[in-house]
Amino acid sequence: MNSWELSKSFDYKRREIRYGRLGDGPPMVLVHGTPWSSFNLRHLIQRLSREYTVFFYDLLGYGQSSKDDGDVSLGVQNKVLDCLLNQWELDDPIVVGHDFGGATALRTHLLNGRRFKKIILIDPVAVSPWGSPFFRHVKAHEAAFAGLPDYIHEAVVRAYVQTAAFKPLDEATLDGIVLPWTGENGKAAFYRQMAQADSKYTDEAQALYHTITTPTLILWGREDSWIPLERGQALHGMIPKSTLRVIDDAGHLVIEERPDEVLKEILDFTQTEK
Repeated sequence: MNSWELSKSFDYKRREIRYGRLGDGPPMVLVHGTPWSSFNLRHLIQRLSREYTVFFYDLLGYGQSSKDDGDVSLGVQNKVLDCLLNQWELDDPIVVGHDFGGATALRTHLLNGRRFKKIILIDPVAVSPWGSPFFRHVKAHEAAFAGLPDYIHEAVVRAYVQTAAFKPLDEATLDGIVLPWTGENGKAAFYRQMAQADSKYTDEAQALYHTITTPTLILWGREDSWIPLERGQALHGMIPKSTLRVIDDAGHLVIEERPDEVLKEILDFTQTEK
């Protein structure tokens, strides 16, 4: 997986969604967050595909999927996932969601009525309030940010994503994260997804968390500075009979920082009958 390429394509209302499939076994769907892409799930995809048929994709407006101007908010991402589940003919898969991917999985379950065998949420954007001062600043000045010279924009993205990790990320990982956000389309898309971020999309799902009966695992990086552990503890209290596991020496980007620990927690949870 040295060169990350999603080989398959799905048309969502004339906007392209790129996806992939790997492995053989029970179905599992992996959903990334923001400002990430399926590239950041590559460690988990490779290992989980030994036990499962893993379906993965880039959210609308992210990675290799369409970055055309339009709705890329959480309000559309659950609709995209719902359509992809139909495309893949999946009725009751395990779902794993990181960051916005966790919110997308929860919205798809609660608002679209999709059944999941088990739900794994990794540092999800799921409990209000959320949104950094940078998000709010971009929301107020999206056009100005989109007009930044390329070299300044790339420096902004690199500096921003590095703050998601507890320890410095290596250059290859940073390159893989930054690449989809380069070029005119990528630059505009980066600020667009921030400008469209709105806690109303998590609020409408949050009101229904108490109705979740699906076995749910919540994983959290102890040093997450983007979404503090306290939010994970609050989410754990909102979802009946959920399980909370905390991973040490990791921040919000725990999927890159501690993939082996994340993998062990996922496999322990999914391979235990509940």
